[in-house]
Amino acid sequence: MRAMPTFVKSKAAGPWQSKGQRALAPTIAFRVTEPPYELTMMRFLTMFLSLLALSGVAFSIQAADTNSIGMEFVPIPAGSFKREREIEEQLNIRRGKATTTPERTVTISKPFYLGKYEVTQEQWHAVMDNDPAKFPGRKNPVEMVSWDEVQLFISRLNQKEETNKYRLPTEAEWEYAARAGTTTKYSFGDDEGRLGRYAWYWDNSGKTTHPVGQKQPNPWGLYDMHGNVWEWVQDWYDDYPKSSVTDPRGPSGGLYRVMRGGSWNFSAPHLSSAFRGPHSPEDRSGFIGFRLAFSPSH
Repeated sequence: MRAMPTFVKSKAAGPWQSKGQRALAPTIAFRVTEPPYELTMMRFLTMFLSLLALSGVAFSIQAADTNSIGMEFVPIPAGSFKREREIEEQLNIRRGKATTTPERTVTISKPFYLGKYEVTQEQWHAVMDNDPAKFPGRKNPVEMVSWDEVQLFISRLNQKEETNKYRLPTEAEWEYAARAGTTTKYSFGDDEGRLGRYAWYWDNSGKTTHPVGQKQPNPWGLYDMHGNVWEWVQDWYDDYPKSSVTDPRGPSGGLYRVMRGGSWNFSAPHLSSAFRGPHSPEDRSGFIGFRLAFSPSH
């Protein structure tokens, strides 16, 4: 496994001076050529790139893992997050009442890969030979797919790729990646006024989905973690663990599966990194899609 730095042109200004003028800073894009992406290397790159950022160098971490239908995956290091950092109103969609939760630590003990974008209609069609979406667009996220149908998609994709690695992320993996090391309501801070830069939601969507990747990504290079469509995760829905946990996978059964991230037809509070909603695994909706994950051990 090698991480190769590549210098490319950037519009970001850096601290370099040329005859009294601010020069353009080079962007360093680290491309990981092979999985697995080791935790020690992730920590090294994180510290190194943080120092570069302080020096004015624009950078991004890019995962070279792209599969046969064009899905790009971003390496996510092991680590932990606090849920909740502070008392935050958590509207329960099914019960119609607000709840609050105490702070506890959720640990993700192993690195994994997560889709850079929500699965698109083009990618769904490449595997399933149909397009069930309510809002047509090759690059728009696929929706009108039940949790059960997503499992069939995963099975067929694994067959197509001659592997068994693809899966939905767990709820804990999803929130950890959505937060991307932040402790705020959203991955960019607490200010809802900035949400439109990162998300398609009720205030700006025009009552439709939009092509993936048009808004700004979170700090780990993941797009549309807030808004566009809700995303199915693996877990059954239940009350969140009341104590600190490692690699939680939810209850063994239930009535509803968890969806995360909010969507084009929901308001700002529903798009926070912590917000969680339940939905029947058999139901289809024009506001629920998904993204895939896999573990580097595969």
